[in-house]
Amino acid sequence: MTRQESVMQAAKGEVAAVIVAAGRGERAGQSAEGPKQYRLVGGKPVLRHTLETFLSDARIGRIVVAIHPDDEALFAEAAEGLTDRVMAIHGGPTRQASTRLALIALHDPDPQVVLIHDGVRPFIDRELIGRVIGAVEAGTGALPSLPVAETLKRAGHAGLIAETVPRHDLHGAQTPQGFPFSLIAAAHDRAFHLGRDDFTDDSAIAEWADIPVRLVAGSVDNIKLTWARDIALADQRMNRASAFPDVRTGNGYDVHSFTDGDAVVLCGVRIPHSRRLSGHSDADVGLHALTDALLATCGAGDIGTHFPPSDPQWKGAASYIFVEHAAHIVRAAGGRIANADVTLICEAPKVGPHRAAMTAAMAAMLGIAEHRISIKATTNEKLGFVGREEGIAAIATVSVIYPGEVPA
Repeated sequence: MTRQESVMQAAKGEVAAVIVAAGRGERAGQSAEGPKQYRLVGGKPVLRHTLETFLSDARIGRIVVAIHPDDEALFAEAAEGLTDRVMAIHGGPTRQASTRLALIALHDPDPQVVLIHDGVRPFIDRELIGRVIGAVEAGTGALPSLPVAETLKRAGHAGLIAETVPRHDLHGAQTPQGFPFSLIAAAHDRAFHLGRDDFTDDSAIAEWADIPVRLVAGSVDNIKLTWARDIALADQRMNRASAFPDVRTGNGYDVHSFTDGDAVVLCGVRIPHSRRLSGHSDADVGLHALTDALLATCGAGDIGTHFPPSDPQWKGAASYIFVEHAAHIVRAAGGRIANADVTLICEAPKVGPHRAAMTAAMAAMLGIAEHRISIKATTNEKLGFVGREEGIAAIATVSVIYPGEVPA
């Protein structure tokens, strides 16, 4: 099987994930929040951050989480709203035992590829997941790792250095580790039946079972939370990320042709003219472009998605309705509109005398100060359909500040 075929399998939902989260986390100390996988970092349990990343990846199908029998209530709270694709099982006394039990839960039908990940690595990202999936082939596993940078010393008697260990070709192992499911499941079963319970990770079991494991680039961000300080630093990092502004820019373009009439509506203002613009609504080309620009900042489709021209209720509707609806969607997503810029492209009518009224109208629709709004006009120098005075075009650009978030 080629790597490309492996990725295609993932796209078909044939990649499953095991999240190991049954430990007690004793090295992290005691906390009223429970073991370290349930401690809050950035306002969410560590385990929830991990689950959300795997759930956001379309390549991942089923997810099994190995939890401690005493943690059912903690898990239910941490995974609230996520359990339609996540199954929790009781883990065993060791990480190795918990992983084996989770693999058993994935049988019938067997996935083709399984990723095995530590629940206390909340900074995992989809790029790393993709590298691991892409490296798994028939008969070969994949291990994300980083070359060891520190000089390594071996301790001897009485705390004295016995020797310096060459670090050439040494790597620090990370998770998720990926394997053909049938091979790693069989290796775990064989180790269990032979009484081998001393493996520290799944790639070690794979090596013991003669399953080749390919190294892929890990991530310096993909740290494992072990000590109380790790959790405190992770919380600071998450909070800094959430406080960093996420500034997005949206663009919109619209055009309407002229038809018989006596006025046009531009940016919410009715302007007497020898013709009007043709459209299902009031054909306000400026506000239509503005609506699309607002929706673009949060991936909410376009004006036709929300107000289809085939719907008779929008016949002759005032376009400020569309802008206010889009602004509501932006704010519901946590966005704050920073500024809006509309350029009207037409030979006539003259826009300048009406700019102040347009600015006031748009400020009211958007709920922002007038100094955050720019309305400009230009001609097309007699070129094209605009130059022939067959219609009016508009370009809109908006900037919206959303709450920061950890990159996915």
